[in-house]
Amino acid sequence: MTTFAHGPRNAITDVPGIRVGHYTDRRNATGCTVILCPEATAAAVDARGGAPGTRETDVLSLPNMVRRCDAVLFTGGSAFGLAAADGVMRWCAEHDIGFPTAARKVPIVTAAVLYDLGVGNPLAHPGAQEGYLAAVRARRGAVAEGSVGAGTGATVAKLLGPDHALKGGAGTASLLGPREIVVGALAVTNAVGSVFDPGTGECIAGPRGEEGEFVTIPEALARRTAQMDALMQNTTLICVATNATLEPHQLQRVAAHAHDGFARAVVPAHTNADGDIAFAVSMGKLEVKPHDLLLIGTLAAQAVEQAVVRSVMLAKGLKGVPSAGEWQRG
Repeated sequence: MTTFAHGPRNAITDVPGIRVGHYTDRRNATGCTVILCPEATAAAVDARGGAPGTRETDVLSLPNMVRRCDAVLFTGGSAFGLAAADGVMRWCAEHDIGFPTAARKVPIVTAAVLYDLGVGNPLAHPGAQEGYLAAVRARRGAVAEGSVGAGTGATVAKLLGPDHALKGGAGTASLLGPREIVVGALAVTNAVGSVFDPGTGECIAGPRGEEGEFVTIPEALARRTAQMDALMQNTTLICVATNATLEPHQLQRVAAHAHDGFARAVVPAHTNADGDIAFAVSMGKLEVKPHDLLLIGTLAAQAVEQAVVRSVMLAKGLKGVPSAGEWQRG
């Protein structure tokens, strides 16, 4: 597939105004990732998984008043991890960031969780202090990828249950379009499905089979049992950002395109027990034409594909779960 050129860092931070910070707890196999965007002019969200865990996503709905956010938080710990958003709010408040009200500014921190309780310590999860530290560490430069932040305890290829899983993680990418348009993506991949490189069609992470091999999707689906189905606790979290000035309803379409990229990289996607969700953020620096929306959506989908692939390729084994590269090397 012909693609666009990468940004200088090949990261979501190539979009001006975006900063990313991680908190990583390898001992307990969990963590959180903050995407700071206080200069955002609009935001949207599209949840397609059947079991999302979220906070402050309704505020982005088109009929509502705010329709923007100051930060996006991705966190492990399942619904317990939503407590980390309190720390991001505290950091934003200390820096006079938030939606203006008569009494004080109220930071808008949208958040989504993934389930990693079965990998490390099920009693451990990011809380307010961990969210605060991730915000403190947020930078405009290079973004750490792999088994870091919210991707620390992420796993993929779980069609045959956790005993056949491989490590997932966090990944990012950016693409440059014509007319100075920039689109970046950050993905935390904790998917039940196998992961493919859409550029080559190659499976880069499938359920562990014999001697470093991957079990194919048809074989895995044929071997699935009711017990395996009950263990489907998975989620891929996606954020795309652009320097283009877009309205919330246009960003809603960009978030839909982000899911297109995810579904090309992960099969199956959007299952009934996933919390798959995509956020889209406009930093509002570049005026574009209405017909550029299709270009931006295409860039978003391709950036997500690449971010998902990088999240798996750069992951490292943890708590007995090997990475795809480690498994294939034997």
